[in-house]
Amino acid sequence: MINSIVAQLARQSWAVKPDFLPATLSSQLASEAESCYQSGRLRPAGTGQGPEREVRSEIRGDGIYWLDTQDATPAQTDYLERMEILRLAINRELQLGLFDLEAHFARYPAGAFYKKHLDVFRADERRTLSVICYLNENWQTEDGGQLRLYPENEHTVDVLPRGGTLACFISAGLYHEVLPATRPRLSVTGWFRRR
Repeated sequence: MINSIVAQLARQSWAVKPDFLPATLSSQLASEAESCYQSGRLRPAGTGQGPEREVRSEIRGDGIYWLDTQDATPAQTDYLERMEILRLAINRELQLGLFDLEAHFARYPAGAFYKKHLDVFRADERRTLSVICYLNENWQTEDGGQLRLYPENEHTVDVLPRGGTLACFISAGLYHEVLPATRPRLSVTGWFRRR
């Protein structure tokens, strides 16, 4: 499974792997993300960093909760361990120098979106590889919420946010957006960073 992700990244700078997370883990993480929402721990996501950070609902409409290894639940620890295995494999094969992972739960309410963008900040280019694990059970095409990738000189690629699916891509090199969905859309979204 990991080898196919690395091979896709090497070939086209993005990869999609259905069933990267087992259904039980995806379901547990979905419950935790929803619990964060119900308890008011999700915060409106912003754009920019530091003094340039802004919450602009006309650009982005999700709520987020940052994961912390110090108080990670067993499900979050399982997710983080799987991502560490992926990080090591990518470094071994592609020499990207990935050092750590920052990640958060993301919940898009029905109708919310994130307009076309890159995943790097102007003053901080440490984010190297974007990694998204979807947590949506029984997701159908008509539910919407696709991740739309814009590879250079290619047709757009739409990734359905089905539970367990991993999508990853070079953060500074691939424009992407989140299309509106007809029901709430959950993920763990993160970035492998260089020093």
